[in-house]
Amino acid sequence: MHVRSFQLSDYRPVTQLLETVLSEECYEQTMEAFARQLSWDSELVLVALAKDEIVGMIIGTIDDNKGYYYRVAVHPGYQRQGIGKALIRSLKQRFEQRKVSKIMITADEHNEPILSLYESLGYAANDFFRSFQKLSIVAG
Repeated sequence: MHVRSFQLSDYRPVTQLLETVLSEECYEQTMEAFARQLSWDSELVLVALAKDEIVGMIIGTIDDNKGYYYRVAVHPGYQRQGIGKALIRSLKQRFEQRKVSKIMITADEHNEPILSLYESLGYAANDFFRSFQKLSIVAG
């Protein structure tokens, strides 16, 4: 398994992955944020490959000098194999390289089921970002 930055040629397989993994409502919200993040800073969108196939992706953003994990998705056939953790660790390195003041996890109704994944990596409840004020990539 290999993690790298998103490339334009990844668009179709990534959207197919998101369609497979996310609910319809979550997919629509994620696609808007995905497009916005790509236009602002594509280096914070990472993909995981296994045998040259995209099996996972993560979208991060920096808002007010804080790094945020926005959405992580792993193909059902590859879940529980460390791909989500590898994506989170790789994005954390990018946040650290940019010297963000804090790293947060966006906790919305769609991310609730995987908050335990972040906890297993050492994040605590006070690292979860639950807010009525949306991140720039979500609010526009």
